[in-house]
This record gives sequence, structure tokens and C-alpha cells, in this order.
Amino acid sequence: MAEKGLEDIPEGQIESNYDEVTDSFDSMNLKAELLRGVYAYGFERPSAIQQRAIMPVIKGSDVIAQAQSGTGKTATFSISVLQKIDPNVKACQALILAPTRELAQQIQKVVIAIGDFMNIECHACIGGTSVRDDMKALGDGPHVVVGTPGRVQDMIQRRVLKTDSMKMFVLDEADEMLSRGFTEQIYDIFQLLPQSTQVVLLSATMPQDVLEVTTKFMRDPVRILVKKDELTLEGIKQFYIAVEKEDWKLDTLSDLYETVTITQAVIF
Repeated sequence: MAEKGLEDIPEGQIESNYDEVTDSFDSMNLKAELLRGVYAYGFERPSAIQQRAIMPVIKGSDVIAQAQSGTGKTATFSISVLQKIDPNVKACQALILAPTRELAQQIQKVVIAIGDFMNIECHACIGGTSVRDDMKALGDGPHVVVGTPGRVQDMIQRRVLKTDSMKMFVLDEADEMLSRGFTEQIYDIFQLLPQSTQVVLLSATMPQDVLEVTTKFMRDPVRILVKKDELTLEGIKQFYIAVEKEDWKLDTLSDLYETVTITQAVIF
């Protein structure tokens, strides 16, 4: 982690300095077990952010990725983390921070699902849960820890969450975390990580406080901006079913879930 940072950046937005695109998961040289998990999760081809950000993260660069929610950011860093960790080493090798408990739990589920064939363990270290249970789970040496800043900082300071083997530090929704007042805790956590730790930061916007984080702790980062006009709906199929009576909607939906593999859905 170093002092090199960003210069002459438009307010609220970064300027990309990396334009390589990898348009299929098969071309990413992922571990066979990981690739199997990616396809089993329901992915067919990488989204725009995945096409650009997965490879530089896997190669070891510090990466700043700016993209809106719903673009595939969670899978971007989940796949990257799973590619880089060693399942045979029973220690935390990747730490992921999220602004809310709910998001941390959601990320945990994605990591576990995509890593289903890799024999990895991922623990959610969040406030509002038993500290004793956290300490026990962390003592078992999960490969990946996802958490909220307060609880993660507490567990590191208690020396329950060991940082010796950490290779990667991911900040998801960094703008949201800093706006919630977690700046000091994030800085403290940074200081407790090995100097060689790779840093990956994802954010929808780039306000000044987020840029300050990047300048303080990232080494000559790869910067990737996915603009709204670059987002596509490729790989998303749309259809509708005409239901004659209101009362039949729930049964029809239940039938769909029993017959079709649905990985992600929004129900109105």
C-alpha cells in the first residue's frame, strides 16, 4: 500500500486507464472448480465490469472500479478473490468490507455459491450477531471474511481475525461506507494489514473522501469506469405469462421456480 494516487479527475467520476476486455469466462484461465461454479451459478458471459475488472485483479493490480449497482460488481470481486485464494491454507486470505450487514450477508452467499466446488469457507463478520460465535468461526480460519467495518476492526484488534495471510482487501460500495461515517475505522483496518496487500475498491460515485482513500492506500491503481451507456441486457431473457385470475399468480410463480433454474430475480 503506497502514496501514489489519482490526478486531474473530474468531480464524482474517475477516468479509465485500462481498456482491455475479456469477453468470456473461458478466456480468463480460471481454476476448473471455479469456472464450474461460475456457470452453475447461472452466468453465461461476463458483464461489462466483469469483462474489464476481473483480469487486472487476478493479475495482482490494485483496482478502482466505478460502476452502478446491478452491473455485476459483487461477482466481479468474488470471482477474483476465489481465483487468488489457496483452499489448502486454512487462514483468512481475503477481507471484504461492506457498508451494511445485509450486503455483507449477500456477498457471503455469492462467494459460497460461486465457490461451491472449491471447498472454501466464507464467514460474515457483522454487528448485531454474537461476538462469541464470531470469535469461534474466525478461529477456524475461514478463507474469506466479509464484514462491516466496526465488527471487523474489533475482531482484528482482539487478534481473533488474523491478518498475516491476507492477500486482498476489497471495499464494496466505498462511497456508501464513507458517507455512513466509517472512514476512521477503514483507515485503522488498512494500517493493520500487511504492506503487500492488494486493494480493490468499488464505488458508484467518486466523491473526494473516496479519492483520498485511493491516494493513501493504493499503488498506481488500474482505474475502470463503466458508464451507463455501456451497460447492456445481453444474457437476460424476458417473457410473460398471462394469468386469468389474481389468485393464480402465486401458484404460477411457484410452478416456475420448481421447473426453471432461476439464479437472480426481481418480483413485483
